[in-house]
Amino acid sequence: MINYFEFYNIPEAFEIDQAALKKQFYDLSKKYHPDFYANEGDEKQQEILELSTINNNAYKTLSDPNKRLAYILKQHNLLEEGAKPQLPADFLMEMMELNERLMEVDDAEQLASITAEVLAVENDLQAQFNELTADYQTLDDTAKEDRLNHVADIYYRQKYLLRIRESLDTFASRF
Repeated sequence: MINYFEFYNIPEAFEIDQAALKKQFYDLSKKYHPDFYANEGDEKQQEILELSTINNNAYKTLSDPNKRLAYILKQHNLLEEGAKPQLPADFLMEMMELNERLMEVDDAEQLASITAEVLAVENDLQAQFNELTADYQTLDDTAKEDRLNHVADIYYRQKYLLRIRESLDTFASRF
């Protein structure tokens, strides 16, 4: 499996230069455009088609912050399909309490209060994420691994919050 960061010859990072990424994408799109290889043999045409596909997938993944985050975690075996994350009990209790209060909401004011609490948790998680990833590229491998474990925890918390936000949106339509 080709590493998208290596494919684009850029360091693994949570924040990347979007203009440089786009330039690399366009350069490789020209280099690996199938039309330029129409007179080549089948094997070469297949190779170019695969490289063109990798280029498109790499760009789609690395240009989107959420997809890039998930990709980095997958590259380090911290995000696996169907895996159940071990979230801290206090976080789960807080979310369960928010969910219970959400199920009992009967006016827009209560809904606004819960929405504000969810937003505060989201903002706190985003601040933690920003702090954990700010100097990521400068860390040694051991420190990166430790940092990635904390980032994975935040990722799973954010996913959990996303489900609550979807419930909030459903309830908001009732008022």
